[in-house]
Order: sequence, then structure tokens, then C-alpha cells
Amino acid sequence: MIAAIAGSGVLYVVLFTLCVLDGFFPPVPSEAAVVAMAALAVSTGHPSLLALGVVAAAGAAVGDNIAYALGRRLGISRFAWMRRPGVRHALDRAGHELDNRPASVLLTARYVPVGRVLVNMTAGATGLSRRRFVPLSIIGGASWTAYMIGLGALVGTWAGSHPVLSIPLGIALSVLLGLAIDAIRRWVCKPETASDGDGPVPSQAPTGRSDPVRTGDVLSIPVGR
Repeated sequence: MIAAIAGSGVLYVVLFTLCVLDGFFPPVPSEAAVVAMAALAVSTGHPSLLALGVVAAAGAAVGDNIAYALGRRLGISRFAWMRRPGVRHALDRAGHELDNRPASVLLTARYVPVGRVLVNMTAGATGLSRRRFVPLSIIGGASWTAYMIGLGALVGTWAGSHPVLSIPLGIALSVLLGLAIDAIRRWVCKPETASDGDGPVPSQAPTGRSDPVRTGDVLSIPVGR
């Protein structure tokens, strides 16, 4: 049964769909899917690792560009969850960092499930050009896919002749990795509090880009802290 599932072309469709959705809807478990399928590929010989890589990388890039388009269209303050203090702080910081080093921020954020959505939407809302964003999203999707497939290959090698174990082990590893990344992100990105206890004062500094900021009918990201 495992071999039949591994050899089915439906797996590629499912994987592509998960990777696309995860680009703008973080609860979708694309990391777990890529790692588990890669582990299965190594332990059974199917599906093709190369095909998995191409499909996952393409889906990741498409999903990231959807998040970018949503940010460009809707802005980053329209919904209530975007105005929560923790999310607001993350968006403000993303806007500041994107203004200074967009490439490294976009490529790094690809590895953080929620972070990549916030950063990619911020990139769209603050006017980062599509000409710059698209190539970086392709590179980020490819590097993220290679990393996830590498983890899956390790699991598949360890599972050896027990392919039934490769899928749950791959999922467990990806979940643990996600929890570790989230813990590090929370530790590094703790919201700063104002010394007078009144909370942070929003900055009105311009972004310095010639492109107009598209935020719908909402506030744009301040770049200062």
C-alpha cells in the first residue's frame, strides 16, 4: 500500500497545493509534507526526489507571490489580527528590515512558517518591486525545498527498510523543527516597550522608495522604531 501511494502522481498535485497554500495560510503543513515525502522517496525509491524538489519549489514560490500580491492589494492593517501588538511589531520590524536588506530578509523568512507570510505581505504593501521580489522568491523556495528534502532524506535513510516509519518520523522531525524555529523567533523578536510605559510611538518616517505604498484604506508600515 505504501509503495502504491508513493508511486501515485496524485502526490505531486497534493504537494504543490500544500506548498502554495502555505505561502499565505501558515496552518497548512507544507514542511511536514515535503519532509515526509522525501523520507518515503529515500526508503522506497518513490516518488522521485528530483520531481518532489521541482514541485515543492514551484509551489513555494507561487505561494510567496500570492502573499506578496495580497499585501500589495489589501495592505497590512486591514484585518484585526494584523493590529495585534505582537503582529504589529513584527510587521513594523519587517518593513524596516526590508528597506535596508530585502534579499537577506526574504530568503531568511522563507524558513519561518508565519514569518514568511508577514514578510512577503509587507514586501507587497511597502512597494518592493515585483521585479526584485519574484527572483528572490524563486531562490528562497528552491533553498527551502532543498533543506526540507535533505531532512527527509536523513529520516528515510534512518528508517531504512521500514517505509511505514518514514512518514511519521518525517512529520515529527518537521514539527520539532518548526517548534524550535518559533521559539527562537519569539526570543529574538520580543516586542520592545517604551521606557515611559505608554507603549511604542509609531514612526512617520518615509520608506525612501519611489514606488507608492499600496495599503488599501489603512496605515502603511513605519520603518523607524
